[in-house]
Amino acid sequence: SGKEHNFNKYDDKTSDSLNVPYDYTSVMHYSQNAFKNGTEPTIVTNIPDFMDVIGQRMDFSDYDLQKLNRLYNCSSSLSFMDTCSFELENICGMIQSSDDNNEWQRLSQVPAGPNTDHTNMGECEGSGYFMHFDTSTGAAGSTATLESRILYPKRGFQCLQFYFYNSGHESDRLSVWVKEYTSSHPNGTSRLIEEIKGSPASYWQLHHVSLNVSSKFRVVFQGTKGSGLSKGGLSIDDINLSETQCPHHVWHIRNFTHLLNTSPAGTKGRIYSPPFYSSKGYAFQVSLYVNGTADNPLNLAMYLHLISGANDDQLQWPCAWQQGTMILLDQHPDIRQRMSNQRSITTDPLKLSDSSSNYFWDRPDKVGSLETFPNGTEFMRGPGSGTSAFLTHQRLRSRNFIKEDSVYILLTMEDISHLLSTQPSVSPTFVMNTSTANTIKPTTVITTTTTTTTASVTPTEKPETEVPSFCPDNPCENDGVCVIVDNEQVCRCPAGDSWWYMGEKCERKSSTQENTVVAVSSTLAVFVVMLIVTITTAVCLKKKYSQSKENGETLGLEV
Repeated sequence: SGKEHNFNKYDDKTSDSLNVPYDYTSVMHYSQNAFKNGTEPTIVTNIPDFMDVIGQRMDFSDYDLQKLNRLYNCSSSLSFMDTCSFELENICGMIQSSDDNNEWQRLSQVPAGPNTDHTNMGECEGSGYFMHFDTSTGAAGSTATLESRILYPKRGFQCLQFYFYNSGHESDRLSVWVKEYTSSHPNGTSRLIEEIKGSPASYWQLHHVSLNVSSKFRVVFQGTKGSGLSKGGLSIDDINLSETQCPHHVWHIRNFTHLLNTSPAGTKGRIYSPPFYSSKGYAFQVSLYVNGTADNPLNLAMYLHLISGANDDQLQWPCAWQQGTMILLDQHPDIRQRMSNQRSITTDPLKLSDSSSNYFWDRPDKVGSLETFPNGTEFMRGPGSGTSAFLTHQRLRSRNFIKEDSVYILLTMEDISHLLSTQPSVSPTFVMNTSTANTIKPTTVITTTTTTTTASVTPTEKPETEVPSFCPDNPCENDGVCVIVDNEQVCRCPAGDSWWYMGEKCERKSSTQENTVVAVSSTLAVFVVMLIVTITTAVCLKKKYSQSKENGETLGLEV
């Protein structure tokens, strides 16, 4: 009842499909059980196979993007720059450097690995290529350089994403450069961005490299043979470049199909990510219920936890306005075709725990429980916030979320306090003033295996303490928070998007609607007053003019 308007039908005079076919996968499409008040579905698709397809909320579909581009006349992308899976012989316009004696080769498999490309994983006969630099022959230090076509940035920051396979030796390395072209250096100047090396692995690994380029440039992949004995080499595939920020951390979970098949629902089927640090220095962890919670099985459930870390004594508590974003990556080779699923959690410093009067995002050693890492290190883990319906298993299998039996969860935690329109409700206990904590490091990738590594951030400067603290008693009303400022009690009043409390004790509520009514009333009152003044003035002038005319006529008759 009251939802009937959601099922109104409109003809093509009211609704325009923009010449795009009907889209069952649209993010705007209702699910089969939307607004259901009985046992039967409210929407039945003409094609039964799409009954479980409608209602996805992961991301825009291909047709959604077509409609948006046509509706707003978007002829080019603001953020997309390039993608390449090496399926065509022109290798996306890339060129081999003439300064090397070696070259990157376009192959479909290598005896020492990889056995398939990452794009198709060997599922499509006659296709599936990647670029490979052979390090099994040649002298140590020999190189092969592959340069992209010239690219023209718009935003000044970029994220390079690609898959890397090392079947060579741990001394072999892949270097990512940018060659920038300016008026003062028309032939280009090269700048090393990142060097990738490590032990060989029998699987493709996802890498992110942050670029900060404002002039036209090329991306350069340079492979270098190390001093050790190699049976294979270095391979790259599924390159994507966009003018976006790279994720801060990557959680790589391997053997995921086995976890799906063997993990029970509930806490016994829960796994935890390794510890990560935010740019502000907060330590956090993500929990994943592979087969859902006990109350909501057959879903992925995901939660964000703060954990005790090396910087806790120098940080603001409760943790205020840090937004953690968890993205389950759709590993489609073309970033434009991906429908990744994400959820963001914001640390509200006023949020209270359900079972106590403690602040939910307070110090983990105050509100958390004692836990142990696989290596035996003890730490405190705070409560988790997230969703038990992150993604259904059916949708999990509908895209490229699972590829090479692996999933990737991209993690970012950033400060969003600058987005608040009102003053912060809680003053910081300490202010972080370290170059280590405030610098975004290159994306870290941690693969979940039998062991978990820990990381630490050590402050390099002594923290500055602040005077403000909480009042012994809270006189504030309407969930306001009392803090001490200059030895006086001050109430920090809660506020929403269109409402707020005010007054010494947050006793009065106001809203944009009330302000609008007052503004409109004031405007009308001023208009009425001005109208009365205008009419009065006009009447007076008319009377004066009439009297003057009569006086003039009388004088004329006497003469």
